[in-house]
Amino acid sequence: MIGIDIVSIERFEKFLQKKGALSRYLREDEIYLAKSTQSSAGLFAAKEAVSKALQTGIGKSCSFHDIKIHKTQTGAPFFTLKKELIEAFGIIDSSLSITHDGAYVIAVAYMKSNRAQNSKLFH
Repeated sequence: MIGIDIVSIERFEKFLQKKGALSRYLREDEIYLAKSTQSSAGLFAAKEAVSKALQTGIGKSCSFHDIKIHKTQTGAPFFTLKKELIEAFGIIDSSLSITHDGAYVIAVAYMKSNRAQNSKLFH
């Protein structure tokens, strides 16, 4: 399962000004990762990409706070999910990439499930 999201940094700045605090989409223990508008936009894009990989999007089934973004000691991003999501989707492996280029941030999330996929290609 793969999800991707792109965020305009300028548009994200306006979103933050209008909607307010980072706590709307970041957990309290993630806010330290948001060192700039660019990095905040990357975290937002990452959570959107993860929710798209789950094929739920952000909403009732998967909220921003059900996804937690982390960084390794070398700065590589990775994510964890709420236990109920891991069990519901049978997630056994995952990966996350976030890239910044000029006015945009892109995030790609990958998850492997131990459940059969409902792909239309194979029906």
